[in-house]
Amino acid sequence: MRNRLTAVCLLLLCLAPALQGQEEYPFIKRKANVLHYDTAAAPMQHFFRKWNTAMTTGSGNINIVHIGGSHVQAGTFPHRVRTRLLLAHPTMVGGRGMVFPYSAAAKCNNPADYKVHCLEKVTLTRNVHKNPDHTLGLCGIAVTAHDVPTRIQMLLNDSLIYYAVTRIVLLGYSPDHIVPRISYDGREILPSYIDSASHRYVFNLKQEVDSFDIVLPCETSQSFTLTGVALGSRRPGITYHSIGVNGAAVPDYLKCSHLTTDLRLVRPDMVIFGIGINDAHTTDFDTVVFKNNYLRLCDSIRSVNPDCAFLFITNNDCYRRTGRRRYAVNHNGPLVRDVCYRLAAQTGGAVWDQFEIMGGLKSMEKWQAAGLAQRDKVHFTRAGYLLLGDMLYEALEKELNRPVAPLRPAASRPDSAVKPKPKPTDTATGEKPLPRGLRRKASTPRHATIQPPTSDTPVTTVPADDRFPYISQ
Repeated sequence: MRNRLTAVCLLLLCLAPALQGQEEYPFIKRKANVLHYDTAAAPMQHFFRKWNTAMTTGSGNINIVHIGGSHVQAGTFPHRVRTRLLLAHPTMVGGRGMVFPYSAAAKCNNPADYKVHCLEKVTLTRNVHKNPDHTLGLCGIAVTAHDVPTRIQMLLNDSLIYYAVTRIVLLGYSPDHIVPRISYDGREILPSYIDSASHRYVFNLKQEVDSFDIVLPCETSQSFTLTGVALGSRRPGITYHSIGVNGAAVPDYLKCSHLTTDLRLVRPDMVIFGIGINDAHTTDFDTVVFKNNYLRLCDSIRSVNPDCAFLFITNNDCYRRTGRRRYAVNHNGPLVRDVCYRLAAQTGGAVWDQFEIMGGLKSMEKWQAAGLAQRDKVHFTRAGYLLLGDMLYEALEKELNRPVAPLRPAASRPDSAVKPKPKPTDTATGEKPLPRGLRRKASTPRHATIQPPTSDTPVTTVPADDRFPYISQ
């Protein structure tokens, strides 16, 4: 009982600045702060049922993966959603999930809820590089230790939530067969077992920890590449993973050849996509390529969990820098927004319309004037990220609290006797109209931008052995 009261008090303290802040920003469209989805979509309903079962029985695990670029790597936005979810359900705190020691490398920022320290020099590889030097996985980033023994210290310092870490999985590989170790509480241990095929080193700890060292015992001409760290717990509950790489676009995650291997470790029930701001930060943005790349990424995730639900976050309004202290409006925001709605309809997912919630085109100027966005007119301040995290949590929690729809009984008539009526299509594009839950009233959809490429349009082909099967349209 005392733990529950403590959690409620912490939740109120956490909410106080958010509620106060929301009253000060009249330019935010709070009525738009909802999830748009087709209520008949099987993936969303499957996620809601699994959530409801976990909450009512107090057992089972819910894995949510929030993936994106710098908005996610900074950590403030996804960690706000994580904190609000776990404080609202204090008996369902699972593991901390996938993390990465970003700041082990020089000039690389780390989320604030855990600290990283490394005295030795390590090299950094990111999926945004044209030709990454090392093979990457789900995290889209890697650090490589070489020539000298390297120690990476990690400390969880979340003041509101305690994660009982009892299982650590290091993701990585070494051409020199270096076996990493974990050091904690004055002891240094070897892996409980090694899965060389999946590039995993699993450590089962005898006690709960909130700090530990990753020891990479490299000697001269030896190296070890670390691609991720998964922090698990014996407790059932909610695990909210956040995966972000500064500057990452959708194709950058498709470069990660160990992506699906790492996804099998996480096995997400829901993936929140916050990728797109870097794809659309060009003057030659191609909506067809953008959509097809997203479908490939979705298919790779569904190959691991066919029931995984997708939540697409539309781009925030932003500007492009054209000179010193000169910026131009990025008109690709509405185009990305329309693609997100199309992707949600095609994959049975949902949309959180961040672009509309902000206030639409040119709204970034108002956010900046209110101290919620930075001077680059792309990123937010800490206050802005906290506010976005609060609103995404509220939109998600609103749906999680709705009564779960029962499973539909199978039709009593044989399939041959049922003749479904053909659905009308958009004559301008040949695409089916959006389901009711995904139709937008705030602005006119720009479906004409979503068209198959013409014969004059260059198309980059994908090798047959690397092509994911597209979701049928």
